[in-house]
Amino acid sequence: MADTENTLILETTQGPVTIEMRPDLAPGHVARIKELVRAGFYDGIVFHRVIEGFMAQTGCPQGTGTGGSGQKLKAEFNAEPHVRGTASMARAANPDSGDSQFFICFDDAPFLNKQYTVWGKVTSGMENVDEIKRGEPVKDPDKIVKARMAKDAA
Repeated sequence: MADTENTLILETTQGPVTIEMRPDLAPGHVARIKELVRAGFYDGIVFHRVIEGFMAQTGCPQGTGTGGSGQKLKAEFNAEPHVRGTASMARAANPDSGDSQFFICFDDAPFLNKQYTVWGKVTSGMENVDEIKRGEPVKDPDKIVKARMAKDAA
């Protein structure tokens, strides 16, 4: 039985994606993402940067990759590898610049290891992530229709 306390469900335009959050790896990031989810921050947000064989990025309210929630997070880099299905925090050059943007890896990306904060892993719906439209920027992008914590929906 999954830990519904840390189960994030993204209802996307391609179908549902379930992410098991890892507070053991990144407690601050998991707590902040939960706050944003419960506030409806991610609802309607597009996947603005989607690179074939690499990752799908979302979480920018402007849909351009330039925005966030306005609260920077202290990096919580960890030894968890960036592999297919990894959910990790996007950031600028400053390690402590993560905010609300995150990405899901399509394939293994070991060059990101210990440089970005891994906070979860897709446990179901990866086939839906695979269908997200590609581009930088994406024309007619897919989006998160609704993000919710499984516990809140139970």
